[in-house]
Amino acid sequence: MTAFKEEKSVIVKTIDAKTFKKMFLAGAACIEAKKEYINELNVFPVPDGDTGTNMTLTIMAAVKEVNSLNNPSIEELSKAISGGSLRGARGNSGVILSQLFRGFTKEIRNYDELNVAVITNGLKKAVETAYRAVMKPKEGTILTVARGAAEKAAELALKTDDLVYFCQEVIAHMEDVLARTPDMLPVLKEAQVVDSGGQGLLEIVKGAYAALLGKEITPVATNIEEKSVTGINIERVAQEDIKFGYCTEFIIMVEKEYNLGTEQEFKSYLESIGDSIVVVSDEDIVKVHVHTNDPGLAIQKALTYGSLTNMKIDNMREEHNEKVIKDAQKAANEADMAAKDDTNKPVEEKPRKKAGFIAVSMGEGLDEIFTGLGVDYIIEGGQTMNPSTEDMLNAIDQVNADNIFILPNNSNIILTAEQAKHLTEDKNIIVIPSKTVPQGITAIINFVYDKSPEENAERMTEEMNRVKSGQVTYAIRDTVIDGREIKQGNIMGLGDKTIHCVGDDIKKTTIELISSLVDDESELISLYYGVGVTDEEADEICDELVNLYPDLDVEVHYGGQPIYYYLLSVE
Repeated sequence: MTAFKEEKSVIVKTIDAKTFKKMFLAGAACIEAKKEYINELNVFPVPDGDTGTNMTLTIMAAVKEVNSLNNPSIEELSKAISGGSLRGARGNSGVILSQLFRGFTKEIRNYDELNVAVITNGLKKAVETAYRAVMKPKEGTILTVARGAAEKAAELALKTDDLVYFCQEVIAHMEDVLARTPDMLPVLKEAQVVDSGGQGLLEIVKGAYAALLGKEITPVATNIEEKSVTGINIERVAQEDIKFGYCTEFIIMVEKEYNLGTEQEFKSYLESIGDSIVVVSDEDIVKVHVHTNDPGLAIQKALTYGSLTNMKIDNMREEHNEKVIKDAQKAANEADMAAKDDTNKPVEEKPRKKAGFIAVSMGEGLDEIFTGLGVDYIIEGGQTMNPSTEDMLNAIDQVNADNIFILPNNSNIILTAEQAKHLTEDKNIIVIPSKTVPQGITAIINFVYDKSPEENAERMTEEMNRVKSGQVTYAIRDTVIDGREIKQGNIMGLGDKTIHCVGDDIKKTTIELISSLVDDESELISLYYGVGVTDEEADEICDELVNLYPDLDVEVHYGGQPIYYYLLSVE
């Protein structure tokens, strides 16, 4: 049992907007400082364990929007936190955190000051919202810690109006709940760690509490590099072919009635002055992207709905000229660049079609495989960095199709894809819950063009679930999983749900992993080798597999993925 104790020196009964802003920024600073520690709490000792990173990137997206506001009210802060974290959400932990923020801020936004009662109701709403976002909630996770905070808050609200005492007791209870998470999830107990997401949430709350006490918390930088999948590929377009020269982006803080009819009217106006239009609404926040020759017209129209923030205008013709000069020095790479450009071709260059595909991939070889199978847009990520909700939305905008199938190819990205689906109104988004690249490849192979989206979704999911996937990588720390002792540097063979084998040799571990997946119904073994593996090493394993399993087909492909020596499947 742990206890959070802080000497109580003051009594605070209300929190104004200025203090609330400081508390939120302090919470973000604390998790940013502890993100690597939180990453290390990931149960599986794989090198891409990234709960701390995902939660930090999610909250930093909100920090960026909060910092753009001058003397904001609690309502303005609430909208910035909710909208920013939603669009920046990465991975399961990031999506859940964004939903906690979303529920909390929805409850508190109509108050000028926060007290124990308001915060208690906010915590209750936060937990309700987050639990709804998860298909099958598990106890022993960030959800459990959040619920513990809400329950303790409800108990304290009947006894005190002192926010200092209230926060102190809530944090102490969160620590107790977090300490008990290994008893709720055996895999945590075996690895001798607490839940990483719960630890991340605790750090945020502790940072906020420190700011409430008046402690100075060093702010974090907000210039985190963001991936962008919107806009045109200017290196392939002549300057005279750029019809609309200014890439214009901003966020509307809605101050008047804004509904579906209003949004359609706004989109129609933007279509009259430009193209490459993205309009994404989140309650009272509207994210706008448009290419136009007169950004002022778009801005003037937007101002009729509310105030603007996060404004950005880029001259694409100037960008084009700069790009041309640079590319002249890289003529040898033009063929490769053109091939990649074809993958991410802008919407306006492609005719509308019935079905389109988006896949998350990481690796040159895997990208080529997905492209060859008909994928329209590839989002890089899934191993070293999970894509955000906004990355998904931008990709959706780039695929000109009535029905778009998303292949997350990673369990941590499924919730992000689902979130993007709910924010898309003009296209039918179908998320195929592929958890591995081999599952994604099998899913798209089984797509049938003359079938309905519903029939294809059922067929793709069914066939995908027949695939047994595996991954070969190395351990980044000592741990114990399923009674198996693992040392730092060991080679691990991972299955869909657990670690199948551990060894010191990549080849032996890979073959052992495949052997554990093969059964009497197996017909095909597919092997995708990463950047650290030579062609010769992959061929050696292929030859041995052919000898071991003469009745099975064996395929070997260059994947080019980082971190994992091999991705593989048995089906």
